[in-house]
Amino acid sequence: MNNNDRLVRLRYALDLKDAEMVEIFKLGEADMTVGDVRYLLTKKDESDIENNDNFSENHYKKECSNRLFESFLNGLIVYKRGRQLTKSGEPVKMTYALKHDKDVNNILLKKMKVALKLKNEDMLDILEEADVYISKGELSAVLRKEDHRNYQECGDRYARNFLKGLAIEYRG
Repeated sequence: MNNNDRLVRLRYALDLKDAEMVEIFKLGEADMTVGDVRYLLTKKDESDIENNDNFSENHYKKECSNRLFESFLNGLIVYKRGRQLTKSGEPVKMTYALKHDKDVNNILLKKMKVALKLKNEDMLDILEEADVYISKGELSAVLRKEDHRNYQECGDRYARNFLKGLAIEYRG
């Protein structure tokens, strides 16, 4: 699963329109237009793809980089919860925690937890909606910092099922 797939699934789960997506990207300090968003969400024609096989990742007209995806997640937090301010009243600078491709799913779960004001029990319920049952300890390991001794990498299966459960929860 690539970042474009994650973005498409998030958009569906939260029922976001193009204009809302542009606004969220801007809140996350990424300058995007409606056309750019549509390119991120539109798959290439099969004739445009070399080495087309059924097991390769989806290819989109514009690739969503880790930085751009994290900008969207940061913007989603601001969109859902409001901008966080320092004690002096200035906006807090955006932080980017994504270092490698392997921790994208962990960051996705962490930032969705913050954006939607979810507790661990809520996240477990969302996963159960998609028929995935994990323990509190497993969820805690996925939500830890990468350098923590109990950190566990979140696989695509959990992220995909979390987004599926989110869609069931929010869209019915």
